[in-house]
Amino acid sequence: MNHALKDGTVGKALLMLDIIADAGQSLRFNNILTLSPFPKATTYRLLQSMTSQAMLSYDAESQKYSLGMRLVRLAHNAWKQASLGPIAAPYLNELASEVGETIHLAQIENGQVLFIDKRHTSQRFETLAQAGRIAPAHCTGVGKVMLAYMQPERQDYALQRQTYIKFTNTTITDKQALLDELAIIKREGVAYDKEEHESGIISIAAPILTSSGQVIGAISIATSTSRHSVEDLKQYKDLLDATTQALSAEAELYLHPTSSS
Repeated sequence: MNHALKDGTVGKALLMLDIIADAGQSLRFNNILTLSPFPKATTYRLLQSMTSQAMLSYDAESQKYSLGMRLVRLAHNAWKQASLGPIAAPYLNELASEVGETIHLAQIENGQVLFIDKRHTSQRFETLAQAGRIAPAHCTGVGKVMLAYMQPERQDYALQRQTYIKFTNTTITDKQALLDELAIIKREGVAYDKEEHESGIISIAAPILTSSGQVIGAISIATSTSRHSVEDLKQYKDLLDATTQALSAEAELYLHPTSSS
């Protein structure tokens, strides 16, 4: 939050967007005010300005704020232009066909997860994650695995951007607990979402790394607790690792092609 305070009006406005985006649901003014570091008048003014610019939407009946269509359109254009998306598409298709579960491709920016693509193979359940949607990192499989593999300085910045909002009874809600979890993830090579963002939804996620160890994204296999347990998801680790490693090699070649002699 300190970064937002230093960045003037734009930083403050973006912080308001982060608060609502991280919540994963519409919020009343009093809920936002509780999470806002700014006075009531400033918080209200920022919300009104962003609503008038269609960055936020306000429902007069429910008296709740949600992300606006202009912001959704910008996010959608961003993921369409992301170079990782087109490269990953065939890998996502193959993985989805192999496991018969939902596949997510994501990247992280300013500590927030942006879902780039999705393969939904089952009509028996749905996840909140949709292409172009922003989600918190502290309670998603893809978010946690990308945090775990970040360089220390970048990781510290990303951790400062987490609001640690509690979505379910298993959500990690403080920095130290998250750091402890990230150490385990780094050791095991994969992260698990144990119903931390959505009740009834679990996942296993692996990082997409460059040859130098830089994390450029993540892929997860998500399912419902009515179909599998977290323990069941471990059967997909080798296949998920093989997919991310193959994608990593191609992505690095595409993003940093070597000169031909």
